[in-house]
Parts: sequence; structure tokens; C-alpha cells
Amino acid sequence: MNEPLIARSSLALTLPKAAPAIATSTVLILGRIWNANGAEHSVGNAALMVVLATGAAAAGAFASAGRRGDSVIAGTAFAAAGGLALAGVAGYADGISLPLLLWALATAVAYGLAARYWRTDRREAVAYERRTIEHREDHAHAERIEALRAGAQIEVARESAAYATALAQALTARAALPGFDPVELTRAGLPELPAIDTTKEH
Repeated sequence: MNEPLIARSSLALTLPKAAPAIATSTVLILGRIWNANGAEHSVGNAALMVVLATGAAAAGAFASAGRRGDSVIAGTAFAAAGGLALAGVAGYADGISLPLLLWALATAVAYGLAARYWRTDRREAVAYERRTIEHREDHAHAERIEALRAGAQIEVARESAAYATALAQALTARAALPGFDPVELTRAGLPELPAIDTTKEH
């Protein structure tokens, strides 16, 4: 029952770690396919990729400029510029050495950029988990205090009931004895008791 859940969670954790390598490898493969279909030494295709990569890099620079720069848009634009540059080199070059070198460099840069976001996500997740645990512990502590308080109140009420029962039994037994005077008890500070007929036939 638990094996599919474990496999799914491990895949969900592994897939984001492999995403940069998958992305750069896909660009390299598509570039080499493009190279095999006529892009090799094609100045027009190379110029197109240079223009696209430069435009994406300029968009990233504009997106990251200023205090209100959007880091997500800037990162996406720079990643697109790098991917276009890699695809252009992979498509234009006649050998595989330079595309592989650029692929390795692009993969290293992608992992370097992704590592920063992973660290931030990990810190946020750890902080959230810590806050959740602290809140749960505080709630459990309050519940334990309330349980102890309720138990003490129940115990006091039980002892008071037992004392009242014992007192009532003692007064009943005392009232049955000859010579019992409830007025004397009232004078001594006890609550007034109902008059009880203590006359006995001798």
C-alpha cells in the first residue's frame, strides 16, 4: 500500500534536481538535430540565433534593472538567452566538442542558479515546519494544563461531595441521639438546622 506513495514522493523530489540537466540536454539534442538538417555553417541561421539570444539577454537585463525588477522574469529571460546561444552553437558547429563544452558550462550555470532557489525553498520549508511544531507543542501544553486544571476541579468537587455526605450522615446520626439541640449548634456558628423531634419514648 505504501510503496507507490514512497516511489511517487522520491520521484517528485528527484525530478526538480534533474530539471536543469534535462533542459540543457534537450537543447543540445535539438541543436544537433538542427545541425544535421542543414544548419551547419549556415550564416543566416547563426545570425537568427544571435539576434534571439541577444534579445532575450536584453530583456533579462531590463527585467532585473531597478528596485522593482522581477527576478523570475529576469531569470527566465537569461535562461532563454543561454538556451538559444547553446542551440545556435550546437546547430552551427561542425564538430561535437564545442557544443559539449557549452552544454557542460550551461548545465553548471543552471545548477548554480537553481541551487540558490533550492536553498531558499529549503530554508522556508524548515522555518515553516519549525513554526508548525512550536505551535503544536504550545497547543499541546495548553491542553495538558487545562486537563490538569479540570482534573483538579473534579477532584475538589468529589472531595467536597464526600465531605458533605459525611457531614450529613454525622448530623443525621447525631440528631438521632437523645439531648440533641440544634440551637446550640447555631449559636456555635454552624448553619441553622431544621428542627428535629428528638423525643423518644422510654
